[in-house]
Amino acid sequence: MSLIEIKNLRKTYRMGDSEVRALDGVSLRIEPGEFVAIMGASGSGKSTLLQVLGLLDTPDSGSYKLLGREVAKLEEDELAAVRSRTLGFVFQQFNLLSRTSALENTALPLLYAAPEAPKGDPHQLLKEVGLGERQGHKPNQLSGGQQQRVAIARALVNKPRVILADEPTGNLDSKSSVEIIRLLEKLNRDGITIIMVTHEPDIARHARRTVQMKDGKVLSDRGRGPKPSPRADKKEPPPPPHAKLSLRQSGEYFRQALKALLANKVRTSLSILGILIGVAAVIAMLALGTGARTAMEAQLSSMGTNLLILRPGSRNVGGVAQQAGAVSRLTLEDVRELSRGVPHVRAVSPESRGRSQVAFGGKNWNTQVVGTTPDYASMKASQAAYGRFFTEAEVTGRSRVALVGNTIVREVFGGANPLGEWMKVNRVNFQVIGVLPAKGATSFQDQDDLVLVPVTTAMYRLFGKQYVDQINIEADAPDQTGPVSQASVELMAQVHRTRDPDAFQVRNMAELQETLSATTRTMTMLLAFIAAISLLVGGIGIMNIMLVSVTERTREIGLRKAIGARRKDILSQFLIESVAVSLVGGVLGILLGTGITLGISAFAGWATSVTTGSVVLACGFSVMVGVVFGLWPALKASKLSPILALRYE
Repeated sequence: MSLIEIKNLRKTYRMGDSEVRALDGVSLRIEPGEFVAIMGASGSGKSTLLQVLGLLDTPDSGSYKLLGREVAKLEEDELAAVRSRTLGFVFQQFNLLSRTSALENTALPLLYAAPEAPKGDPHQLLKEVGLGERQGHKPNQLSGGQQQRVAIARALVNKPRVILADEPTGNLDSKSSVEIIRLLEKLNRDGITIIMVTHEPDIARHARRTVQMKDGKVLSDRGRGPKPSPRADKKEPPPPPHAKLSLRQSGEYFRQALKALLANKVRTSLSILGILIGVAAVIAMLALGTGARTAMEAQLSSMGTNLLILRPGSRNVGGVAQQAGAVSRLTLEDVRELSRGVPHVRAVSPESRGRSQVAFGGKNWNTQVVGTTPDYASMKASQAAYGRFFTEAEVTGRSRVALVGNTIVREVFGGANPLGEWMKVNRVNFQVIGVLPAKGATSFQDQDDLVLVPVTTAMYRLFGKQYVDQINIEADAPDQTGPVSQASVELMAQVHRTRDPDAFQVRNMAELQETLSATTRTMTMLLAFIAAISLLVGGIGIMNIMLVSVTERTREIGLRKAIGARRKDILSQFLIESVAVSLVGGVLGILLGTGITLGISAFAGWATSVTTGSVVLACGFSVMVGVVFGLWPALKASKLSPILALRYE
């Protein structure tokens, strides 16, 4: 069985309006172990024939059998597997990767070889071609002859059946040319089939067979190779499909990706900067939004949970809105009725409110005074931080005791401990028995600017009222606030013997909390969306750098495909580069965003909160940006034709 058998191959190139027949009915048979030189003038079709034989280019018509298999029926990945297992390439331009050493260039085909395929030792091969002492040198540190020796070692590392050499001495001096030819002769004597393209008769004489071409046709075919040995004539089994990407390959792709990125440090840094700014913005914005929501939830929780506020209604008469209480009034008896008559009520507490002047030791302060009962403490999260709350006995006895907020402590008592001190509220002496917990201030009110006294004391000693301003009702479960609200209004209408629908109003604090929380969530998402725009811009920067990288490395892509790389190998490598940029930018962005957040909290005093969720979201989004925006350049690279990529200038 012949190693290579081609029949009537035709290949036509279109140059503008004209057609050039590079191959015009070429038929040829090459046996295992031959050393064939293909000669001809420039434009004779010899290089095109070599490219077709090397599965880098496809003919327009005709038959090409390699080891008895018709290659026209093979898929692209199958062609890559055949190139990896059977063929070795030696190019006129060497095609070495400039940023890698001679050893790494030699070992490159092993990256794409199937696990069970035979493999050579790159170290030993470099020694055999006379470069044992220069394995760590990069191409720019080697002479032309030495670079070609590296290319030959690379071609041999997968133990191919055929070496395809395109003008292997074309760029070398005479001494280096002789050394390369002698090396090819030695390989041929070892049983490797050599197919060499050359236009130099002196070089062609070293081959045992010479094929002369002109205008895409074979003019002469002189000489024959040795009778093939049983080993050389043995049919090679079809290459198995490549396995999935291995951990070793992934690690090597990542290492090569880092090398490629470090080769263009400024451009890579700018791309990383785009992702860094985007991720930092997302972290900071989410931290601000989360902090604001946490602060608002703390403020709302201080107002009580499952809380209903029953107030007397108002009425609009002739276009004039009357004040609350014009229709009905709430009394202390109503508090007892609600406590007894409405199911699912945990606690009931009245409030009698008014502004009063507080005085102590020559200092005066106008503040809010609230008269209430002991249940207020648990309902409004107002248990005394220091001291105690007043008792039911003190409510019944109209005792002159009070709890003060932190603002009162600061403004009236000068920050000193007020417990046990007597102060005047509307010229009435009150003893301070407790300090309320700090709740903070909002743009609407200062919750610490407050004095609590027994409700009876407020009504009869301070404000001269026979009624209360509102009644706080706490349901025993969140889902009971609706029924409790309706039952409270119905009971009050019955007690006050009124059918007026506006007689009483109930405000559901749970609904208010949910509304404010939803608003905060919306604002957080809006801030995150705005920050994500910067990530989008960073992604466009990644796409730009990857497209430029694909263009700059087109010949490298062609080389990788020539030595066995499949589409997904090229796709994986460029995607890894893109994700690496995003990942580095994401990590640095997380650090910067966290630093910005801490700085805002420390210097501006704003509430911020960096959560694990926001970090994971930002990092995951940055990687997704790398994948999405790196996919198109990677796909573009993977779809390049090997021969067109190698010809790219």
